[in-house]
Amino acid sequence: MNKTEDIFILGIESSCDDTSCAVLKNNIILSNVTATQSIHQQYGGVVPELASRDHQKHIIPVVDGALKNANISLTQLHSIAVTCGPGLSGSLLVGLSFAKSLSLALDIPLIEVNHMQGHILAHLIADENQHAPSFPFLCLTISGGHTQIVKITSPLEFKLLAETEDDAVGEAFDKAAKILGLPYPGGPLIDKYAQLGDATKYKFPTPHLKNNNYSFSGVKTAFLYFIQDGVKQNPNFIAENLHDICASYQAHLINYLLKNLIAVSNETGIKHIAIAGGVSANSGIRKQLKVIGDKYKWQTYIPKFEYCTDNAAMIAITGYYKYLNNDFCELDIVPKVRYEL
Repeated sequence: MNKTEDIFILGIESSCDDTSCAVLKNNIILSNVTATQSIHQQYGGVVPELASRDHQKHIIPVVDGALKNANISLTQLHSIAVTCGPGLSGSLLVGLSFAKSLSLALDIPLIEVNHMQGHILAHLIADENQHAPSFPFLCLTISGGHTQIVKITSPLEFKLLAETEDDAVGEAFDKAAKILGLPYPGGPLIDKYAQLGDATKYKFPTPHLKNNNYSFSGVKTAFLYFIQDGVKQNPNFIAENLHDICASYQAHLINYLLKNLIAVSNETGIKHIAIAGGVSANSGIRKQLKVIGDKYKWQTYIPKFEYCTDNAAMIAITGYYKYLNNDFCELDIVPKVRYEL
C-alpha cells in the first residue's frame, strides 16, 4: 500500500446489547450506525440469549447502513476490525463470525480489538468537537462491567494502574436504580433525578483499599439497607426523597471515583486526564471532572456522548492503529469473555 493512500477500516461491535458498525477513513469516522435492543427492559437487565438473537437480526442491516452512509463499497476496505472481548460470549460470537466471513470473502486482514481499549482510543477519533489527549495520559474507564485507571503511553501501549476488586461503578448505579424501582437501564435516570436534588443530604460509606483500587459491593449493600430503613420508617420515603437520594448517591460514587484518580495522578505526575466508557456520559462526573481538573491544573478530555456508550467507531479507530502496526489476527480467534488490557 502506498503510504499516501487512504486507509478504510470497517469496525464491528457486538459485545453486549448494541449492534454497531462504523466506517473509518484514516482517523476520521465516515459513518457510525448502531441498533439498540429494547427487549431487555422488561427483564430489568440484559438477557444474553436474547441479545445474541437480536445481534443476528441486526448485523447485516447495520453493516449495510454504515457502508451506504459512508458511500464506501466493500472492495474499498483495507481491513475489518471487530470486538473480540470482553463481553457476552454469544453476542461476541455473532460479530466475530460475521467479521471472519467478510474478511475471508474480501481477502483482507482481520483485526481483533479489546473493547476497553476501544473506549479509551475513542479519544483519538478526529472530530472538531473533541481534542485528542497528549501522551502519556491517564484514563478512567467506567462502565457497567469495568472500573479502571489506565496509563496510555501510545495508541497501543496500555498499563493498568488501578481497578475494581468486585463490582463496577455502572453496576452500582443500575443496582441502586432497581432498588428504587426505576426501569432498566436505571443509571441515566439516577443522573436525571440527581440534577434536581441535594447532593449533601445523605452519606454513604467509602471503602479504603490498597493500590488505589475500587470496591462497589459494600456501597451497594449499604444503599439497600439505607432504603429499607427509610421505607420502614416512612412507606413514602422513596417517592418523597427521590431527587435527594439520587443526588447524594451519585455524588458519593463520583467523589470516590475521582479521589482515587487524584491519587494516581499525584503518584505518576501525569496531568492529562481522560474518562471513557458508558458512565462517562453521566453529567455529574463530566462536570466534576472539569472542577477537579481546574483545581489540580489537569488537562481534561471528555468524549462526545456518541463515543461513550458501546459503538463501532471506537473499534474502528483502534483497528486503524493496529493496522498501521500490522497487528492482524488469524481466523481461528474465539470470543474472550474476559480480556485483559
